[in-house]
Amino acid sequence: MSDKIRIVGLGGLDEEGKECTVVEINGDIFVVNCGIREPDRTMPGIDYVIPRYDYLEENKDRVKAYFLLHGHDDAMGGLLFVYEKAPAPIYCSKVTKTMVENFARHIGKDISKFEFVLVPPTSSFVVAKRKIRFFHTSHNVADSSGIALSTDQGNIVYCSDFVVENTATPSFLFDTRALGRIAEEPTLILMTESLYANRPGYTAPNYRLTPLIAQNFKSAPGRIFVSVFSNNFFNVGEVINLAIENKKKIIPYDDLTLDMLETMEKSGQISIPNSCRGSLDDVLRLRDQDILILISAFGGKLFRKIALLASGENEDKRIKIKPEDTFFWASPSDDNTELEYTDAIDETYRTGCKVFNINKKSFLRMHASQEDIKTLISLLRPKYYLPVRGFYKDLLANGMLALSMGVGLNHSNVFVVENGASILIDSSGARVFDEKIPHGDLMIDGSGVGDVSEQVLEDRQELSEGVVILAVTVSRSKKKIVAGPDVQMRGFVYAKDAELIQRDASKIFVATVNDFLAQDGYRLEEIRQTVYERCLRAIRRQTGKEPMVLPLIIEVA
Repeated sequence: MSDKIRIVGLGGLDEEGKECTVVEINGDIFVVNCGIREPDRTMPGIDYVIPRYDYLEENKDRVKAYFLLHGHDDAMGGLLFVYEKAPAPIYCSKVTKTMVENFARHIGKDISKFEFVLVPPTSSFVVAKRKIRFFHTSHNVADSSGIALSTDQGNIVYCSDFVVENTATPSFLFDTRALGRIAEEPTLILMTESLYANRPGYTAPNYRLTPLIAQNFKSAPGRIFVSVFSNNFFNVGEVINLAIENKKKIIPYDDLTLDMLETMEKSGQISIPNSCRGSLDDVLRLRDQDILILISAFGGKLFRKIALLASGENEDKRIKIKPEDTFFWASPSDDNTELEYTDAIDETYRTGCKVFNINKKSFLRMHASQEDIKTLISLLRPKYYLPVRGFYKDLLANGMLALSMGVGLNHSNVFVVENGASILIDSSGARVFDEKIPHGDLMIDGSGVGDVSEQVLEDRQELSEGVVILAVTVSRSKKKIVAGPDVQMRGFVYAKDAELIQRDASKIFVATVNDFLAQDGYRLEEIRQTVYERCLRAIRRQTGKEPMVLPLIIEVA
Protein backbone atom coordinates (compact mmCIF):
# COMPACT_ATOMS: atom_id res chain seq x y z
CA MET A 1 0.00 0.00 0.00
CA SER A 2 1.18 3.52 -0.75
CA ASP A 3 1.72 6.09 1.96
CA LYS A 4 -1.35 8.03 3.06
CA ILE A 5 -0.54 11.71 3.43
CA ARG A 6 -2.36 14.66 4.92
CA ILE A 7 -1.00 18.21 4.71
CA VAL A 8 -2.71 21.00 6.64
CA GLY A 9 -1.72 24.56 7.47
CA LEU A 10 -2.39 25.60 11.05
CA GLY A 11 -0.91 29.00 10.23
CA GLY A 12 0.72 30.99 7.44
CA LEU A 13 -2.07 30.74 4.86
CA ASP A 14 -3.94 33.98 4.11
CA GLU A 15 -1.71 35.86 6.57
CA GLU A 16 1.87 37.02 6.99
CA GLY A 17 3.59 35.16 9.79
CA LYS A 18 2.48 32.41 12.19
CA GLU A 19 3.84 29.69 9.90
CA CYS A 20 2.87 26.17 10.93
CA THR A 21 2.42 23.29 8.50
CA VAL A 22 1.47 19.78 9.61
CA VAL A 23 2.62 16.89 7.42
CA GLU A 24 1.00 13.60 8.39
CA ILE A 25 2.32 10.38 6.81
CA ASN A 26 0.64 7.09 7.74
CA GLY A 27 -0.45 8.61 11.04
CA ASP A 28 2.97 10.04 11.98
CA ILE A 29 2.85 13.82 12.44
CA PHE A 30 5.75 16.08 11.42
CA VAL A 31 5.43 19.82 12.06
CA VAL A 32 7.31 22.23 9.80
CA ASN A 33 7.84 25.56 11.58
CA CYS A 34 5.66 26.89 14.37
CA GLY A 35 5.77 30.67 14.53
CA ILE A 36 4.08 33.80 15.79
CA ARG A 37 2.37 36.72 14.11
CA GLU A 38 2.59 40.31 15.28
CA PRO A 39 -0.81 41.65 16.47
CA ASP A 40 -2.58 44.17 14.25
CA ARG A 41 -4.33 47.40 15.26
CA THR A 42 -7.51 45.50 16.17
CA MET A 43 -5.71 43.65 18.99
CA PRO A 44 -4.74 46.24 21.62
CA GLY A 45 -2.73 44.82 24.51
CA ILE A 46 -1.87 41.59 22.68
CA ASP A 47 1.81 40.65 22.51
CA TYR A 48 1.76 37.84 19.95
CA VAL A 49 -0.60 35.63 18.00
CA ILE A 50 0.19 31.90 17.68
CA PRO A 51 -1.56 29.04 15.84
CA ARG A 52 -4.36 27.24 17.61
CA TYR A 53 -2.82 23.86 18.44
CA ASP A 54 -5.78 21.68 19.49
CA TYR A 55 -4.99 19.11 16.80
CA LEU A 56 -1.39 18.71 17.96
CA GLU A 57 -2.39 18.46 21.62
CA GLU A 58 -5.12 15.90 20.92
CA ASN A 59 -2.68 13.82 18.85
CA LYS A 60 0.51 14.48 20.82
CA ASP A 61 1.46 10.78 20.87
CA ARG A 62 1.70 10.87 17.07
CA VAL A 63 3.85 14.02 16.85
CA LYS A 64 7.31 12.72 15.88
CA ALA A 65 9.26 15.92 15.26
CA TYR A 66 9.28 19.68 14.84
CA PHE A 67 11.44 21.02 12.00
CA LEU A 68 12.44 24.68 12.44
CA LEU A 69 13.81 25.93 9.13
CA HIS A 70 15.15 29.30 10.25
CA GLY A 71 15.49 31.50 13.31
CA HIS A 72 12.84 34.17 12.80
CA ASP A 73 10.02 34.49 15.31
CA ASP A 74 7.37 33.97 12.64
CA ALA A 75 8.83 30.52 12.00
CA MET A 76 9.71 29.34 15.51
CA GLY A 77 8.22 31.63 18.21
CA GLY A 78 4.94 29.74 18.56
CA LEU A 79 6.68 26.50 19.46
CA LEU A 80 7.66 27.93 22.85
CA PHE A 81 3.96 27.89 23.75
CA VAL A 82 2.98 24.69 21.93
CA TYR A 83 5.82 22.40 22.99
CA GLU A 84 4.69 21.66 26.55
CA LYS A 85 1.29 20.53 25.23
CA ALA A 86 2.71 18.34 22.47
CA PRO A 87 6.43 17.65 23.03
CA ALA A 88 8.66 16.09 20.38
CA PRO A 89 12.31 16.44 19.28
CA ILE A 90 13.13 19.76 17.59
CA TYR A 91 15.42 19.54 14.56
CA CYS A 92 17.17 22.78 13.58
CA SER A 93 20.54 24.39 12.92
CA LYS A 94 22.77 25.74 15.69
CA VAL A 95 21.95 29.33 14.67
CA THR A 96 18.21 28.63 14.80
CA LYS A 97 18.55 27.09 18.28
CA THR A 98 20.39 30.21 19.45
CA MET A 99 17.57 32.35 18.11
CA VAL A 100 14.97 30.20 19.90
CA GLU A 101 16.89 30.60 23.16
CA ASN A 102 17.07 34.37 22.66
CA PHE A 103 13.34 34.65 22.03
CA ALA A 104 12.66 32.47 25.08
CA ARG A 105 14.66 34.87 27.27
CA HIS A 106 12.79 37.79 25.75
CA ILE A 107 9.37 36.39 26.71
CA GLY A 108 10.49 34.73 29.97
CA LYS A 109 10.02 31.10 28.89
CA ASP A 110 12.03 28.23 30.37
CA ILE A 111 13.05 25.87 27.57
CA SER A 112 15.61 23.85 29.50
CA LYS A 113 13.52 20.70 29.00
CA PHE A 114 13.10 21.16 25.25
CA GLU A 115 14.77 18.38 23.26
CA PHE A 116 16.87 19.90 20.48
CA VAL A 117 18.61 17.89 17.78
CA LEU A 118 21.15 20.08 15.99
CA VAL A 119 21.64 19.38 12.30
CA PRO A 120 23.63 21.30 9.64
CA PRO A 121 21.55 23.46 7.26
CA THR A 122 22.34 20.92 4.52
CA SER A 123 22.05 17.44 6.01
CA SER A 124 20.32 14.07 5.86
CA PHE A 125 18.90 12.16 8.82
CA VAL A 126 16.14 9.75 9.81
CA VAL A 127 13.07 10.47 11.95
CA ALA A 128 10.48 7.78 12.69
CA LYS A 129 12.17 5.52 10.07
CA ARG A 130 11.66 8.20 7.43
CA LYS A 131 14.46 9.95 5.53
CA ILE A 132 14.55 13.71 6.07
CA ARG A 133 16.80 16.11 4.17
CA PHE A 134 17.56 19.75 4.91
CA PHE A 135 18.98 21.91 2.11
CA HIS A 136 20.63 25.27 2.82
CA THR A 137 18.66 28.31 1.61
CA SER A 138 19.48 32.00 1.42
CA HIS A 139 17.47 34.18 3.80
CA ASN A 140 18.33 37.16 6.01
CA VAL A 141 19.11 34.97 9.02
CA ALA A 142 22.07 32.62 8.73
CA ASP A 143 21.82 28.86 8.18
CA SER A 144 18.23 28.75 6.94
CA SER A 145 16.95 25.58 5.30
CA GLY A 146 14.29 24.00 3.16
CA ILE A 147 13.17 20.44 3.83
CA ALA A 148 12.36 17.27 1.88
CA LEU A 149 10.44 14.42 3.55
CA SER A 150 10.55 11.09 1.71
CA THR A 151 7.47 9.02 0.85
CA ASP A 152 6.99 6.06 -1.48
CA GLN A 153 5.34 8.42 -3.98
CA GLY A 154 8.11 11.03 -3.97
CA ASN A 155 9.42 13.80 -1.77
CA ILE A 156 7.36 16.37 0.09
CA VAL A 157 9.40 19.56 -0.30
CA TYR A 158 8.83 22.73 1.73
CA CYS A 159 10.81 25.90 1.02
CA SER A 160 9.70 29.08 2.75
CA ASP A 161 11.47 32.45 3.05
CA PHE A 162 14.23 32.11 0.48
CA VAL A 163 15.94 33.75 -2.48
CA VAL A 164 18.10 32.12 -5.11
CA GLU A 165 21.56 33.49 -4.28
CA ASN A 166 24.87 32.01 -5.42
CA THR A 167 27.32 34.78 -4.45
CA ALA A 168 26.65 35.30 -0.75
CA THR A 169 28.81 34.22 2.16
CA PRO A 170 28.52 30.52 3.11
CA SER A 171 26.01 31.15 5.92
CA PHE A 172 23.60 32.82 3.47
CA LEU A 173 24.19 30.70 0.35
CA PHE A 174 21.45 28.82 -1.51
CA ASP A 175 22.70 25.23 -1.88
CA THR A 176 21.64 24.43 -5.44
CA ARG A 177 23.74 21.25 -5.47
CA ALA A 178 21.83 19.82 -2.50
CA LEU A 179 18.53 20.75 -4.10
CA GLY A 180 19.73 19.20 -7.37
CA ARG A 181 20.31 15.89 -5.60
CA ILE A 182 16.76 16.02 -4.24
CA ALA A 183 15.52 16.84 -7.75
CA GLU A 184 16.98 13.57 -9.03
CA GLU A 185 14.08 11.88 -7.23
CA PRO A 186 10.37 12.49 -7.92
CA THR A 187 8.82 15.43 -6.06
CA LEU A 188 5.32 14.57 -4.90
CA ILE A 189 4.36 18.06 -3.72
CA LEU A 190 6.23 21.34 -3.51
CA MET A 191 5.35 24.16 -1.09
CA THR A 192 6.96 27.58 -1.58
CA GLU A 193 6.41 31.03 -0.09
CA SER A 194 4.17 33.58 -1.81
CA LEU A 195 4.83 37.07 -0.38
CA TYR A 196 6.57 38.36 -3.55
CA ALA A 197 4.76 36.10 -6.05
CA ASN A 198 3.44 39.18 -7.86
CA ARG A 199 6.91 40.66 -8.33
CA PRO A 200 8.74 39.84 -11.60
CA GLY A 201 12.40 38.93 -11.76
CA TYR A 202 14.76 37.71 -9.03
CA THR A 203 14.95 39.29 -5.59
CA ALA A 204 18.78 39.21 -5.59
CA PRO A 205 20.66 41.50 -5.44
CA ASN A 206 18.02 44.06 -4.44
CA TYR A 207 18.01 42.99 -0.80
CA ARG A 208 21.58 44.23 -0.35
CA LEU A 209 21.91 47.44 1.65
CA THR A 210 25.61 48.22 1.15
CA PRO A 211 25.39 49.51 -2.47
CA LEU A 212 22.55 51.84 -1.46
CA ILE A 213 24.29 53.58 1.46
CA ALA A 214 28.05 52.96 1.28
CA GLN A 215 29.04 56.24 -0.42
CA ASN A 216 26.85 58.46 1.75
CA PHE A 217 27.86 56.47 4.82
CA LYS A 218 31.52 57.19 4.12
CA SER A 219 31.00 60.92 3.49
CA ALA A 220 28.61 61.65 6.38
CA PRO A 221 30.04 64.63 8.34
CA GLY A 222 28.60 63.86 11.79
CA ARG A 223 26.94 61.03 13.66
CA ILE A 224 25.22 58.27 11.70
CA PHE A 225 21.89 56.71 12.69
CA VAL A 226 20.73 53.51 10.99
CA SER A 227 17.33 51.90 11.54
CA VAL A 228 16.96 48.22 10.71
CA PHE A 229 14.48 45.53 11.71
CA SER A 230 15.62 43.21 14.50
CA ASN A 231 15.08 40.08 12.39
CA ASN A 232 16.99 41.34 9.35
CA PHE A 233 20.37 39.94 10.29
CA PHE A 234 21.88 40.03 6.81
CA ASN A 235 21.42 43.81 6.62
CA VAL A 236 22.55 44.28 10.23
CA GLY A 237 25.73 42.47 9.24
CA GLU A 238 26.19 44.86 6.31
CA VAL A 239 25.86 47.88 8.63
CA ILE A 240 28.37 46.38 11.07
CA ASN A 241 30.87 45.76 8.25
CA LEU A 242 30.47 49.34 6.99
CA ALA A 243 31.05 50.67 10.49
CA ILE A 244 34.20 48.58 10.90
CA GLU A 245 35.46 49.61 7.46
CA ASN A 246 34.93 53.30 8.29
CA LYS A 247 36.30 52.98 11.85
CA LYS A 248 33.03 53.92 13.59
CA LYS A 249 32.08 53.09 17.16
CA ILE A 250 28.95 50.93 17.02
CA ILE A 251 26.53 52.12 19.73
CA PRO A 252 23.32 50.14 20.33
CA TYR A 253 20.40 52.52 20.86
CA ASP A 254 18.85 50.45 23.65
CA ASP A 255 18.91 47.05 25.37
CA LEU A 256 16.86 45.41 22.62
CA THR A 257 19.41 46.43 19.99
CA LEU A 258 22.28 45.33 22.23
CA ASP A 259 20.61 41.97 22.80
CA MET A 260 20.23 41.50 19.04
CA LEU A 261 23.94 42.17 18.45
CA GLU A 262 24.95 39.81 21.25
CA THR A 263 22.75 37.08 19.80
CA MET A 264 24.28 37.53 16.36
CA GLU A 265 27.78 37.36 17.80
CA LYS A 266 26.95 34.28 19.85
CA SER A 267 25.64 32.49 16.76
CA GLY A 268 28.64 33.52 14.66
CA GLN A 269 26.79 35.85 12.29
CA ILE A 270 28.94 38.92 13.09
CA SER A 271 32.22 39.72 14.79
CA ILE A 272 32.77 43.20 16.21
CA PRO A 273 36.35 44.13 17.16
CA ASN A 274 36.80 45.85 20.51
CA SER A 275 38.02 49.00 18.75
CA CYS A 276 34.55 49.41 17.21
CA ARG A 277 32.46 48.71 20.30
CA GLY A 278 30.69 51.56 22.00
CA SER A 279 27.94 52.25 24.51
CA LEU A 280 25.52 55.06 25.26
CA ASP A 281 28.06 56.49 27.72
CA ASP A 282 30.28 57.23 24.70
CA VAL A 283 27.72 59.41 22.94
CA LEU A 284 28.71 62.59 24.76
CA ARG A 285 32.48 62.05 24.86
CA LEU A 286 33.33 60.76 21.36
CA ARG A 287 33.65 62.89 18.25
CA ASP A 288 30.41 62.92 16.26
CA GLN A 289 32.14 61.62 13.13
CA ASP A 290 33.23 58.50 15.03
CA ILE A 291 29.72 57.42 16.09
CA LEU A 292 27.23 55.00 14.55
CA ILE A 293 23.97 54.57 16.49
CA LEU A 294 22.08 51.44 15.49
CA ILE A 295 18.32 51.33 16.20
CA SER A 296 16.33 48.11 15.88
CA ALA A 297 12.98 46.60 16.84
CA PHE A 298 10.19 44.61 15.21
CA GLY A 299 7.66 46.15 12.81
CA GLY A 300 5.70 49.13 14.06
CA LYS A 301 7.59 49.10 17.36
CA LEU A 302 10.68 50.31 15.50
CA PHE A 303 8.78 53.20 13.93
CA ARG A 304 7.26 54.25 17.24
CA LYS A 305 10.72 54.16 18.82
CA ILE A 306 12.14 56.41 16.09
CA ALA A 307 9.18 58.82 16.31
CA LEU A 308 9.84 59.29 20.03
CA LEU A 309 13.54 59.86 19.40
CA ALA A 310 12.95 62.35 16.59
CA SER A 311 10.38 64.32 18.60
CA GLY A 312 12.64 64.44 21.67
CA GLU A 313 10.29 62.32 23.74
CA ASN A 314 12.67 59.38 24.19
CA GLU A 315 13.63 58.45 27.75
CA ASP A 316 17.41 58.62 27.31
CA LYS A 317 18.13 62.31 26.85
CA ARG A 318 21.77 61.63 25.99
CA ILE A 319 20.61 60.91 22.45
CA LYS A 320 19.00 63.72 20.49
CA ILE A 321 19.04 64.03 16.71
CA LYS A 322 20.92 67.12 15.51
CA PRO A 323 20.92 68.85 12.11
CA GLU A 324 24.52 67.66 11.56
CA ASP A 325 23.49 64.00 11.87
CA THR A 326 22.74 61.57 9.02
CA PHE A 327 19.85 59.14 9.34
CA PHE A 328 19.63 56.04 7.10
CA TRP A 329 16.15 54.53 7.00
CA ALA A 330 16.89 50.87 6.13
CA SER A 331 13.50 49.68 7.40
CA PRO A 332 10.75 50.14 4.79
CA SER A 333 7.19 49.67 5.99
CA ASP A 334 4.78 46.90 5.08
CA ASP A 335 1.02 47.19 4.59
CA ASN A 336 0.31 46.87 8.34
CA THR A 337 2.70 49.60 9.50
CA GLU A 338 2.27 52.37 6.91
CA LEU A 339 0.76 54.86 9.37
CA GLU A 340 3.49 54.43 12.02
CA TYR A 341 6.15 54.60 9.30
CA THR A 342 4.78 57.84 7.82
CA ASP A 343 4.58 59.48 11.25
CA ALA A 344 8.11 58.44 12.22
CA ILE A 345 9.84 59.47 9.02
CA ASP A 346 7.99 62.81 9.05
CA GLU A 347 9.29 63.46 12.57
CA THR A 348 12.80 62.52 11.41
CA TYR A 349 12.72 65.09 8.61
CA ARG A 350 11.54 67.74 11.11
CA THR A 351 14.81 67.40 13.07
CA GLY A 352 16.69 68.98 10.16
CA CYS A 353 19.16 66.07 9.88
CA LYS A 354 20.14 64.54 6.53
CA VAL A 355 17.69 61.70 5.85
CA PHE A 356 18.24 58.90 3.35
CA ASN A 357 14.96 57.05 2.95
CA ILE A 358 15.61 53.65 1.36
CA ASN A 359 12.16 52.73 0.09
CA LYS A 360 10.71 49.29 -0.56
CA LYS A 361 10.81 49.71 -4.35
CA SER A 362 14.61 49.73 -4.39
CA PHE A 363 15.27 47.73 -1.23
CA LEU A 364 13.57 44.35 -0.97
CA ARG A 365 13.18 41.88 1.85
CA MET A 366 14.75 38.46 1.28
CA HIS A 367 11.66 36.72 -0.06
CA ALA A 368 11.25 34.85 -3.34
CA SER A 369 10.19 36.83 -6.41
CA GLN A 370 8.73 35.16 -9.49
CA GLU A 371 11.99 33.93 -11.01
CA ASP A 372 13.12 32.53 -7.64
CA ILE A 373 9.89 30.56 -7.36
CA LYS A 374 10.06 29.42 -11.00
CA THR A 375 13.60 28.16 -10.45
CA LEU A 376 12.39 25.75 -7.77
CA ILE A 377 9.37 24.63 -9.78
CA SER A 378 11.39 23.99 -12.95
CA LEU A 379 14.10 22.15 -11.03
CA LEU A 380 11.83 19.92 -8.93
CA ARG A 381 8.90 19.58 -11.39
CA PRO A 382 6.42 18.55 -8.69
CA LYS A 383 3.34 16.41 -9.24
CA TYR A 384 1.35 18.73 -6.95
CA TYR A 385 1.91 22.32 -5.88
CA LEU A 386 0.78 24.17 -2.73
CA PRO A 387 1.53 27.90 -2.27
CA VAL A 388 2.21 28.84 1.37
CA ARG A 389 3.25 31.89 3.40
CA GLY A 390 1.19 34.88 2.36
CA PHE A 391 -2.17 36.55 2.09
CA TYR A 392 -4.76 34.96 -0.19
CA LYS A 393 -3.89 37.33 -3.06
CA ASP A 394 -0.26 36.19 -2.75
CA LEU A 395 -1.20 32.50 -2.63
CA LEU A 396 -3.35 32.97 -5.72
CA ALA A 397 -0.56 34.78 -7.59
CA ASN A 398 1.83 31.96 -6.69
CA GLY A 399 -0.66 29.36 -7.93
CA MET A 400 -1.20 31.22 -11.21
CA LEU A 401 2.57 31.47 -11.65
CA ALA A 402 2.84 27.68 -11.30
CA LEU A 403 0.09 27.18 -13.89
CA SER A 404 2.06 29.26 -16.39
CA MET A 405 5.20 27.14 -16.12
CA GLY A 406 4.33 24.38 -18.60
CA VAL A 407 5.61 21.60 -16.34
CA GLY A 408 2.35 19.67 -16.03
CA LEU A 409 0.75 21.79 -13.29
CA ASN A 410 -2.91 22.65 -13.85
CA HIS A 411 -6.08 23.53 -11.97
CA SER A 412 -6.45 19.97 -10.69
CA ASN A 413 -3.02 19.67 -9.08
CA VAL A 414 -2.34 23.22 -7.83
CA PHE A 415 -4.04 23.88 -4.50
CA VAL A 416 -4.75 27.35 -3.11
CA VAL A 417 -6.25 26.84 0.36
CA GLU A 418 -6.67 28.58 3.69
CA ASN A 419 -5.62 27.51 7.17
CA GLY A 420 -7.37 24.34 8.36
CA ALA A 421 -8.04 22.80 4.94
CA SER A 422 -6.53 19.33 4.46
CA ILE A 423 -4.76 18.15 1.33
CA LEU A 424 -5.10 14.34 1.20
CA ILE A 425 -2.73 12.36 -1.04
CA ASP A 426 -2.71 8.59 -1.67
CA SER A 427 -2.37 6.19 -4.58
CA SER A 428 -5.64 7.46 -6.09
CA GLY A 429 -4.43 11.08 -6.27
CA ALA A 430 -4.74 14.30 -4.27
CA ARG A 431 -7.80 16.23 -3.15
CA VAL A 432 -8.88 18.92 -0.72
CA PHE A 433 -10.82 17.41 2.18
CA ASP A 434 -13.84 19.49 3.16
CA GLU A 435 -13.73 18.78 6.90
CA LYS A 436 -11.35 21.33 8.39
CA ILE A 437 -8.85 20.69 11.16
CA PRO A 438 -9.39 23.02 14.17
CA HIS A 439 -7.36 26.15 13.52
CA GLY A 440 -7.31 29.86 14.20
CA ASP A 441 -5.55 32.42 16.37
CA LEU A 442 -4.49 32.11 20.00
CA MET A 443 -3.61 35.48 21.49
CA ILE A 444 -0.72 35.86 23.92
CA ASP A 445 -1.30 38.56 26.53
CA GLY A 446 1.59 38.60 28.99
CA SER A 447 1.89 35.04 30.27
CA GLY A 448 -1.67 34.11 29.30
CA VAL A 449 -2.24 31.88 26.27
CA GLY A 450 -5.59 32.11 24.55
CA ASP A 451 -7.39 33.63 27.54
CA VAL A 452 -8.23 36.94 25.84
CA SER A 453 -11.75 36.79 24.43
CA GLU A 454 -13.19 38.76 21.55
CA GLN A 455 -15.21 40.74 24.09
CA VAL A 456 -12.02 41.79 25.88
CA LEU A 457 -10.55 42.95 22.55
CA GLU A 458 -13.72 44.89 21.76
CA ASP A 459 -13.51 46.58 25.17
CA ARG A 460 -9.89 47.48 24.57
CA GLN A 461 -10.77 48.89 21.17
CA GLU A 462 -13.40 51.09 22.78
CA LEU A 463 -10.93 52.22 25.45
CA SER A 464 -8.47 53.16 22.72
CA GLU A 465 -11.05 55.69 21.45
CA GLY A 466 -11.58 57.20 24.89
CA VAL A 467 -13.82 56.85 27.92
CA VAL A 468 -16.99 58.65 29.02
CA ILE A 469 -18.07 58.12 32.66
CA LEU A 470 -21.61 59.14 33.64
CA ALA A 471 -22.46 59.11 37.35
CA VAL A 472 -25.66 59.88 39.25
CA THR A 473 -27.30 59.02 42.59
CA VAL A 474 -31.05 58.26 42.73
CA SER A 475 -33.44 57.89 45.68
CA ARG A 476 -35.48 54.70 45.59
CA SER A 477 -38.25 56.13 47.81
CA LYS A 478 -38.42 59.59 46.24
CA LYS A 479 -37.94 58.28 42.69
CA LYS A 480 -35.72 61.18 41.72
CA ILE A 481 -32.08 62.17 41.22
CA VAL A 482 -30.55 63.36 44.49
CA ALA A 483 -26.93 63.88 43.38
CA GLY A 484 -25.38 64.56 40.02
CA PRO A 485 -25.14 64.16 37.19
CA ASP A 486 -21.36 64.09 36.84
CA VAL A 487 -19.96 63.51 33.33
CA GLN A 488 -16.23 62.92 32.81
CA MET A 489 -14.56 62.42 29.40
CA ARG A 490 -11.00 61.29 28.73
CA GLY A 491 -8.93 60.60 25.66
CA PHE A 492 -11.17 61.12 22.66
CA VAL A 493 -12.06 64.79 22.11
CA TYR A 494 -10.30 68.18 22.21
CA ALA A 495 -11.01 70.39 25.22
CA LYS A 496 -12.67 73.08 23.10
CA ASP A 497 -15.23 70.53 21.84
CA ALA A 498 -15.72 68.79 25.16
CA GLU A 499 -18.17 71.27 26.70
CA LEU A 500 -20.85 70.81 24.02
CA ILE A 501 -20.57 67.02 24.00
CA GLN A 502 -20.54 66.90 27.79
CA ARG A 503 -23.67 69.06 27.98
CA ASP A 504 -25.57 66.92 25.44
CA ALA A 505 -24.52 63.66 27.11
CA SER A 506 -25.62 65.03 30.48
CA LYS A 507 -29.07 65.99 29.11
CA ILE A 508 -29.60 62.54 27.60
CA PHE A 509 -28.37 60.88 30.79
CA VAL A 510 -30.73 62.84 33.07
CA ALA A 511 -33.72 62.48 30.75
CA THR A 512 -33.25 58.72 30.43
CA VAL A 513 -32.89 58.18 34.18
CA ASN A 514 -35.97 60.31 34.91
CA ASP A 515 -38.03 58.37 32.34
CA PHE A 516 -37.28 55.12 34.15
CA LEU A 517 -37.79 56.57 37.63
CA ALA A 518 -41.30 57.59 36.62
CA GLN A 519 -42.15 53.95 35.96
CA ASP A 520 -43.13 51.36 38.54
CA GLY A 521 -40.63 48.58 39.13
CA TYR A 522 -37.68 49.99 37.19
CA ARG A 523 -34.45 47.96 37.01
CA LEU A 524 -31.01 49.57 37.33
CA GLU A 525 -29.45 47.31 34.71
CA GLU A 526 -32.09 48.35 32.17
CA ILE A 527 -31.43 52.04 32.93
CA ARG A 528 -27.67 51.56 32.47
CA GLN A 529 -28.10 49.77 29.14
CA THR A 530 -30.47 52.42 27.78
CA VAL A 531 -28.19 55.25 28.92
CA TYR A 532 -25.26 53.49 27.26
CA GLU A 533 -27.06 53.10 23.93
CA ARG A 534 -28.52 56.62 23.77
CA CYS A 535 -25.35 58.44 24.85
CA LEU A 536 -23.10 56.40 22.57
CA ARG A 537 -25.40 57.10 19.62
CA ALA A 538 -25.29 60.85 20.31
CA ILE A 539 -21.49 60.90 20.75
CA ARG A 540 -21.00 58.89 17.57
CA ARG A 541 -23.09 61.39 15.60
CA GLN A 542 -21.10 64.35 16.95
CA THR A 543 -17.55 62.97 16.82
CA GLY A 544 -17.56 59.89 14.58
CA LYS A 545 -15.90 57.97 17.44
CA GLU A 546 -17.11 55.17 19.67
CA PRO A 547 -15.58 55.59 23.14
CA MET A 548 -16.31 53.28 26.05
CA VAL A 549 -19.38 54.64 27.86
CA LEU A 550 -19.67 53.67 31.55
CA PRO A 551 -22.96 54.64 33.28
CA LEU A 552 -22.67 54.54 37.09
CA ILE A 553 -26.07 54.74 38.84
CA ILE A 554 -26.01 54.57 42.64
CA GLU A 555 -29.29 53.86 44.40
CA VAL A 556 -30.04 55.03 47.98
CA ALA A 557 -33.11 54.76 50.19
